[in-house]
Amino acid sequence: MEKLIFFVDDDKMMLNLMEYTFKCREGFQVMSFFSGEACVDNLDKNPELIVLDYYMGGDNDNQMTGLDTLKKINEISSDIPVIILSREKDTDTIAEFKREGALKYVTKDDYFIDTLIDSIEGHFGM
Repeated sequence: MEKLIFFVDDDKMMLNLMEYTFKCREGFQVMSFFSGEACVDNLDKNPELIVLDYYMGGDNDNQMTGLDTLKKINEISSDIPVIILSREKDTDTIAEFKREGALKYVTKDDYFIDTLIDSIEGHFGM
């Protein structure tokens, strides 16, 4: 049975890369969202994992951040594992996400897609 993964990022190129990478891999079904709000609104689809960008919304202060979204996901269902994906390397930020229950924090660097593949496949024991 395919594992449903949500990808949440406000960068269309990032979403396209992650979608393509995981749609081409056996055993995964992918849904992508441009905002934390859209992700939360679709939690009834029961994702088995969420990959969530840290910073979303650009200059739009009304949009949920990755941290806001993680907290809301945990309010609704603390059983959904969440991997944070971000360019942010601040150790305090990483620690805060871990305190809020993030499974892993992956830094968007030149090799992040390989790290993400390893993290997701490792989580599912593939």
